[in-house]
Amino acid sequence: MYKLLSFIILLCSLSTLGQEVVNDSIPIDRDYREDQFYINVTYNFMRNVPNDVKLRGLSAGFAFGYIKDMPVNERRNIALGIGLGLSYNRYGQNLFIGEDQNDTSIFSVLDDNTSYDINRLSTWTAEVPFELRWRSSTAENYKFWRVYAGVRVGYTYWYHSTFTQDDNKVSQVDISEFEPVSISPTISFGFNKINFFASYTMTPFFKDATTNLGEEVGFNPIKLGLIFYIL
Repeated sequence: MYKLLSFIILLCSLSTLGQEVVNDSIPIDRDYREDQFYINVTYNFMRNVPNDVKLRGLSAGFAFGYIKDMPVNERRNIALGIGLGLSYNRYGQNLFIGEDQNDTSIFSVLDDNTSYDINRLSTWTAEVPFELRWRSSTAENYKFWRVYAGVRVGYTYWYHSTFTQDDNKVSQVDISEFEPVSISPTISFGFNKINFFASYTMTPFFKDATTNLGEEVGFNPIKLGLIFYIL
């Protein structure tokens, strides 16, 4: 019995030792990078619009893409990032966008007495994110705190303004005042895969646009939400 117990203890010791050798043999990448796919969802607000313009219905966004990580210090916790992505955004609001018989754009604020089912502006944008990145990660730790600040340069290659009533539908896909190029400072911060996200589009959607009452229509989106990073 004593010999059997001694043999079992010896086997357990060898097994543990073997496991330690296997673990020690796993190479640690001291030149690791945080190359990441990202997905972010946001609720969209509007700035630089006429006083009576307000959100109505769904106003949200969705974006996804990939960012290449380039560490700039020996510890590799500070890096630059550059990537490529796509974003879809919808702005439900009470700003009517149409055109008259001379193909001149019409921007008009719909009051509470105007009945309609849908009034929204939807966009698809190709984006190039640039980021300055700080994180608490190490070569052994893949769950860490992060703060990424940067800018997304975008080109809106598709947009659609839709207005529907019971017996009327207006669709606009060619608005001369629309500015396709956008510059949006961004910040994301949090822990592990789920992080808070915010952006503000400095360049307005519309240039030299005014309502029928002479009010300026710039339309600068503000986006607040979450961003998910996937290694």
